[in-house]
Amino acid sequence: MSDIVNEAVVVLNEKMAGENIGGTAKFEIEGEGSVMIDDNGARAGDGDADVTLSADVETFQGIMSGDTNATAAFMSGTLKLDGDMGLAMKLAAALA
Repeated sequence: MSDIVNEAVVVLNEKMAGENIGGTAKFEIEGEGSVMIDDNGARAGDGDADVTLSADVETFQGIMSGDTNATAAFMSGTLKLDGDMGLAMKLAAALA
């Protein structure tokens, strides 16, 4: 796994501690790999998900650091979404 994915797993587990999103989400980070998130936390991996969010490294890191608003990234097209919009909104609220 890439350092970006490994760092994302750590950050997401910190941010998502105690959160139940009620489904499975996947972050696809261009050129780096994927992170799966569910009610058990975050882990590196690639599998089926209720919602898949795709972004380049810069956008993803901005969302993780809080410098980039996930909704604004989606509206501008730098964050792409495939699947359950409601779950994506829950995830965005948990990461804010």
